[in-house]
Amino acid sequence: MAEDGAVTLYNNTAITDAKKNSFSIKVGMAQMLRGGAILQVSTLSQAKIAEEAGACCLVLTEPNCQGISRMPDPSLIKQIKRTVSVPVMARSRIGHFVEAQILERVGVDYIDESEVLAIADEDNFINKHNFICPFVCGCKNLGEALRRVREGAAMIRTQGDLLGTGNIAETVKNVRSVMGEIRVLNNMDEDEVFAFSKKIAAPYDLVAQTKQMGRLPVVHFAAGGILTPADAALMMQLGCDGVFVGSEVFDNCSDPYKRVRGIVEAVRHYNDPHVLVVNSCGLEEEMAGLNVTEERMEQFGEGGA
Repeated sequence: MAEDGAVTLYNNTAITDAKKNSFSIKVGMAQMLRGGAILQVSTLSQAKIAEEAGACCLVLTEPNCQGISRMPDPSLIKQIKRTVSVPVMARSRIGHFVEAQILERVGVDYIDESEVLAIADEDNFINKHNFICPFVCGCKNLGEALRRVREGAAMIRTQGDLLGTGNIAETVKNVRSVMGEIRVLNNMDEDEVFAFSKKIAAPYDLVAQTKQMGRLPVVHFAAGGILTPADAALMMQLGCDGVFVGSEVFDNCSDPYKRVRGIVEAVRHYNDPHVLVVNSCGLEEEMAGLNVTEERMEQFGEGGA
C-alpha cells in the first residue's frame, strides 16, 4: 500500500502547494477511496443497496444501454446524488471533453474517462488539468498508466474484462503486468531508467518517481470480472488499493446486499482468511447467474457485433 500524500512530479518538483497547482488536491481526493470497493449502479435502488453495504463510491451508468454507450443521464446523476451520501462517479467517453464538462457541472465527485464506453476521440485523451474534478483513467500496463497520470489522472484503474462475463483472468494478467514492470524498475540502476522510460513511452520524471516509491504515484484500483469476495481479495493481495465492481452483482440475485457486503468486507480484510471464509459462504446460489456459460458468451458476442 502507498504512503499517504503521494503526489506526482513535474520537472523534478513535487506538487504539494495547492495554491500553485490543484493536482495535489485531486490526488488527495482519490486517496480517500483507498481500501474500498467502488460499485457500478444504474438505478436508485442499486445505489441505496451499494451505500448500505459499505461501498466507498458509486459509478453511475445508463440502464439497459443500446447501441453507442455514452455518459449517464444528468437527471439520474442528480437524483442519486440527492439520495446517497457517498461520493458519486460518472463515466465520460475517451476524448469527449464536453461530456466531462457536463458531468463536472452536474456536480459529480469523480469522472471516469472510460474505455468501457464508446470512444469519442481515437487519438487524444481529455486534458484533465483543465478540470477541477478528479479523473480516473484505465490502463493495461505501466507505460499507459504513467501517460494517463501525465495528462492529469488522479487515479489509475487497471482494466480487465469489459464484457461483464465475470472472467477475472484478463484483470489478473494486466495487474501482474503493471506490478511486474514496477518490480523490474525498482531493481534498475539510475542510468537504466532513461532507457526504460523510453521503452515504455512514459515521462521520465514519473518513471523515476515510481521507482522511488516502489508503486504507482497515484491511487491504483483494479476493474473487470471482480464478482466474489475471493476476486476482490486477490486484487488487493496483488497490490491494488481497491476494486471496481460491475453492476452484474445485482443481476439474478435474491440478496444483492449480501453479495456486495461480502466483497466490501473482503477488500477491507483481504489478508484475514477467517473473514474471507465467512463472506464466501452461501454465495454459490447467489453467483449462479454470473457463471460464464456458452449461451451467455454468445449473448455478449451478439451484443458486441
